[in-house]
Amino acid sequence: MTIRREFLLQAPLGLLAVATATRAAAQGQAATPAPGTPPNPATAGAPPTFGTMPAVGPEVTATTFAEAEKLMQVALTPAQRAMAAQSWRTSMAGMLERRSGPRKLKIEDSVAPATTWFPASIGGSQGTPTRDRFVLAQTSARPLPSKDEDIAYASVTDLAQWIQSRKLTSERLTDIYLARIEQLDPRLRSVITLTREHALTRARQADREIATGKYRGALHGIPYGVKDLLDTKGIRTTWGADFYRDRVPAEDSVVVQRLNAAGAVLLAKLSLGALALNDIWFGGQTMNPWLPEEGASGSSAGPGAATAAALVAFSIGSETGGSIVSPAMRCGVTGLRPTYGRVPRTGAMTLSWTLDKLGPMTRTVEDAMLVLRAIGGPDAGDTASVPAHLDYDGSAPVKGLKVGYFANWMKEAPATDVDRAALDALTKLGLVPTPVTLPDWPYQSLNTIIFAEGAAAFEEMALDGRLDQLKVQVPDAWPNLFRESRFLSAVDFVQADRMRRKVAQEMARIFKQVDLLLVPSLRDEMLTISNHTGHPSLTLRTGFVEVGEARSDWAPNPAQPLPKFSPPRRVPHGVTLIGRLFDEGTIARVGVALERASGVAGERPPGF
Repeated sequence: MTIRREFLLQAPLGLLAVATATRAAAQGQAATPAPGTPPNPATAGAPPTFGTMPAVGPEVTATTFAEAEKLMQVALTPAQRAMAAQSWRTSMAGMLERRSGPRKLKIEDSVAPATTWFPASIGGSQGTPTRDRFVLAQTSARPLPSKDEDIAYASVTDLAQWIQSRKLTSERLTDIYLARIEQLDPRLRSVITLTREHALTRARQADREIATGKYRGALHGIPYGVKDLLDTKGIRTTWGADFYRDRVPAEDSVVVQRLNAAGAVLLAKLSLGALALNDIWFGGQTMNPWLPEEGASGSSAGPGAATAAALVAFSIGSETGGSIVSPAMRCGVTGLRPTYGRVPRTGAMTLSWTLDKLGPMTRTVEDAMLVLRAIGGPDAGDTASVPAHLDYDGSAPVKGLKVGYFANWMKEAPATDVDRAALDALTKLGLVPTPVTLPDWPYQSLNTIIFAEGAAAFEEMALDGRLDQLKVQVPDAWPNLFRESRFLSAVDFVQADRMRRKVAQEMARIFKQVDLLLVPSLRDEMLTISNHTGHPSLTLRTGFVEVGEARSDWAPNPAQPLPKFSPPRRVPHGVTLIGRLFDEGTIARVGVALERASGVAGERPPGF
């Protein structure tokens, strides 16, 4: 039997022999096979071999490989380059037929990779909830405010009590938010599509149901917005991209279906950076209510800005590499990024099959848990979604819980005095501060996965030129990044995935020592690590800092300097709590305690 490895080493000689035999046959001569020539593939009993495919694709030379080596940071010898160039068209070029033809294959958006990432398979189920429980923190109902603005900024828990007791109607609350959107959103550009008539119809239906005793729960009659990558039946879903501005789905995404079933009122499709990158969409840049001279950060820019400015009661964002954490920080709201697999993504735009997560953005921690409770649970349309218990008791004590922290990270940027004060506050609440460490590994290498999967998700748009229509065409925007991602190697993708497992094992080790982690929200290593390992995070405002320059998601551009401020501006700042897999309940319980101790959740952005 031919050994494939030996054949690949001999392939160039074999190809030369085949070519010689072909020429000889054409001249009516009997060809003598060269020594070491593999069996004719047409010969009975001969196995298929990698190096005998028909030659396809453009001619390549040793120079082609010498230049490509610079991209891949590998080095071949001259002989190795010559061999690769000679055999490329019969050994590797055919692997690209799916997209280069002649038998092209279109892969529908709904088709996920065969390999599914399952974080809980690493480190076992240690520390994850084993029961369902949902207990709100002990709070008494507040009187209904007389001012519409005060009603708009109220928590979902307060709004729910007023609606259930019929002190406030859903229609009035919807009208309050509609008026605020009309008045304030021109300054923010957080709304892509306003669903006015749809919302009023839903609100009136909610009021009729509640009046007859058919109360569905805490979200019944509550107006909300969703990031405009979640499909909505009969309502356009644009993904923030100009070429999709008229895209109208035929079905609701599963998250929207579940919110509808809970009786919530869809008020607006909220902005996202085009194809879920940063904060610029086809209608412009979404701005931060606390500092309108800077972007809201992305890609959940619209949910961050609209929630902060009380244009909606709550919103749904998504995160692949920081898209809930960053706008929650910038806009001073609470962002809950659930464990990968808890919330199904059926009917949502795909950027990365093994990284995308959907989660609530709210003005309080407990509101986020109310929303998570409504949208969690598996769905057959998302192969990564799994059944999981949700164990939350907002009234349970936090004393004695071990909160891990990285000592060096707390001493250096991006950590601030607000981060250090949050750790002190948790210590005073009775938590046990516990220093932890991670290996000094090249965690940025994990991002091979997001670039490769993103380039695959939007391959058709890159090949047909639609990405060139996006508003932003700078080097750090998707069009260029997806083109560059073509030159990542499949080998490096697999190695990044293997590294992902090693990193997940390190996180499992840490969570055997502590109950949760407190980290500076925008610490790049933890954003990268926790998104790849799938751990849940809760970002909440715990204080304020001063900035002398507007902040941006984009790489510095000397041609477009950022606004500077003198004196510096006061803006919200918060910390992030990272929990065990599927243990959102613990980080929320601690988050509620920290929110109360910080005492800043009720402060509103000036002018909004």
